[in-house]
Amino acid sequence: MVVVEMKNITKQYPLVLALDHVDFSLKKGEILSLLGENGAGKSTLMKILYGICKADEGEILVEGKKVNLRTPKQAIDLGIGMVHQHFMLTPVLSVTENIVVGQEPVNGILFDKAAAEKEVQEMIERYGFHISASQIVKELSVGEQQKVEILKAIYRNAKIFILDEPTAVLTPQEVEELFHILRRLKAAGTSIIIITHKLKETLEIADSISVLRDGRMIESGVSTIGATPDSLAQMMVGREVELGIRRKSECVGDTRLTVRDITLKEKGRTVLNHVGFELKRGEILGIAGIEGNGQTELIECLTGIRNPDILDMEKDGEKISGKPKDFIRKKIGHIPEDRMTRGLILELSILDNLILGYQDQFQNRGILDRKKIRSFSEGLLKEFLIKSPNSVVKCSALSGGNQQKVIIARVFSENPDIIIVAQPTRGVDIGAIEYIHDRLLKLRDEGKAILLISADLDEVKNLSDRLMVMYDGEIVAEGEPADFDDMQLGLLMTGAVGKGGQRA
Repeated sequence: MVVVEMKNITKQYPLVLALDHVDFSLKKGEILSLLGENGAGKSTLMKILYGICKADEGEILVEGKKVNLRTPKQAIDLGIGMVHQHFMLTPVLSVTENIVVGQEPVNGILFDKAAAEKEVQEMIERYGFHISASQIVKELSVGEQQKVEILKAIYRNAKIFILDEPTAVLTPQEVEELFHILRRLKAAGTSIIIITHKLKETLEIADSISVLRDGRMIESGVSTIGATPDSLAQMMVGREVELGIRRKSECVGDTRLTVRDITLKEKGRTVLNHVGFELKRGEILGIAGIEGNGQTELIECLTGIRNPDILDMEKDGEKISGKPKDFIRKKIGHIPEDRMTRGLILELSILDNLILGYQDQFQNRGILDRKKIRSFSEGLLKEFLIKSPNSVVKCSALSGGNQQKVIIARVFSENPDIIIVAQPTRGVDIGAIEYIHDRLLKLRDEGKAILLISADLDEVKNLSDRLMVMYDGEIVAEGEPADFDDMQLGLLMTGAVGKGGQRA
């Protein structure tokens, strides 16, 4: 039985045809993976199904009935729930309060908190979620917060789930637990759409796949039986894609960056606890860890954004300290983990974003040389394969993968000796991932020293020559990627295994 049909869906934005007469269907009790590059139209199609935006042409049928979805509330009333990549939770409220908001049980005119908690706790136990209805959301892990989002949809009687990049920041154990939950929902007749870039996970969880490319449906409802990550990648980008191939460095040289004893305390809590390591010429040193364990603060200490209590850091034997511009002058490049807040000013043009932090190189007597900047930026568009008609387009108009390429172009074009790279491929598509990985490996082979921080275990294992694991502000393990399997890394990242491999 088909529960969702979308026929001839078309959506035109200024200069971009986001969806071109797309047909899409979803069966009852099916897990369908919706694949495609950034800008292919996946999110637009799902936003139309969830009532966030309206199609210019086409029709939608839910359980055989034609519907006119103009708001998410209408979608929710029809049993459609969406778990966004960036969770829609209020951190200071409890699990219960987040779940029942807008549909609170009342006693007279007052919120019946006891009844709400009882109902939510029963839901939690029914699905084996291992959280408490009374817990404050900000105290939960990322995986537990995702469960709250799923419970929100269940509480609203969702029979159709849309999950946007649901495993982006989860450990292997949390991914396994999420898939167990999805299989239980599927067995109960729930239909699930997963938007993801992780092809191995698609093959593990999905019954079928649909592939969008440039706003058109290339494949629809194809079985995953017999499919491989390579075949899925080729469907998405229309050519063969090289993924997951390790190329170990053959030219590891002397130490370029020495970090000793970085210590940071905030609000009485130790955020970084005597962190130290060496980074060598011609190597990629990876740091694996769940977000919130000190990686962000470490990056900010290593790039001058934050001043730690103790900082003992040397580049080529020379002490380094100061503000971000001092680190830039020392030829330390930085690709930040959050391109929206640290990497780009979205309302500025590509051109202006490409010189952020390096404006003094484009000045003539204190005035920006716009002709020189335009020529420079147009050259980078071609070199880094940034899809845009020109460099005066705003960065807000680019896909996530092309936004990431703008940051990478800015940093790599300055030829830094040391590159600190955080979450380089988060939320970007297969084609962009392949491109970014290839550029990093080429820079390493040219003798650059690269520190890679990533929550994606496949990425950090495939790219790194040496690997460290970070938990609770400390380096808890170090070795070659081959020394660790995914489950062992997951245990180290969650503190279940401490230093020396001992279980906590």
